[in-house]
Amino acid sequence: MSYSSDTMPEIETARLRLRHFNLNDFDYLFRLYSDVEVMRYLSPRTREQTQASLSKHIQQWQQHNFGMWAVIYKETGAMIGRCGLGFLENTPEVELGYVFDKSYWNMGLATEASLATLKFGFWEVKLDRIVAIAHPENIASVRVIQKVGMKYEKNATYYGHDVVYYAVSHTEWQPDDSLYISQS
Repeated sequence: MSYSSDTMPEIETARLRLRHFNLNDFDYLFRLYSDVEVMRYLSPRTREQTQASLSKHIQQWQQHNFGMWAVIYKETGAMIGRCGLGFLENTPEVELGYVFDKSYWNMGLATEASLATLKFGFWEVKLDRIVAIAHPENIASVRVIQKVGMKYEKNATYYGHDVVYYAVSHTEWQPDDSLYISQS
């Protein structure tokens, strides 16, 4: 794997480029995070909350060598969401998370980005286990979690919400290489 000039890894899949956030991404991220439909299960964010999230996305990489990527649709060059790894609320567990612009829903892009993220987490960061949570009624998100090979473990409460909790260990995970091209 080679690193870009800022020594931060980027990933390419068949249709996506996952790159690091920078301060210029604020306007796009705010549009995404203030969209009530997109943020239905996460709760919309104010400008201040979005700025804090963007700073956290940038700092997470510097502190832990993993974090959220800005997801770019290669065909148009447009940023269409975010996907990556972070710490599950008040735990040492590493969580897969994603948010996509609603005009890109139901195209398999969250699955594609999530598979690349899991591969990075297991193969590059050498994590032993990755978890994911979703509101039980967020069927699309639960489906992505299942498609990337995570298994249901329990119902739980995180971020003030009742959620379903899924996990997969490095030894259990079976990547689908057809969706994953290369790291650059």
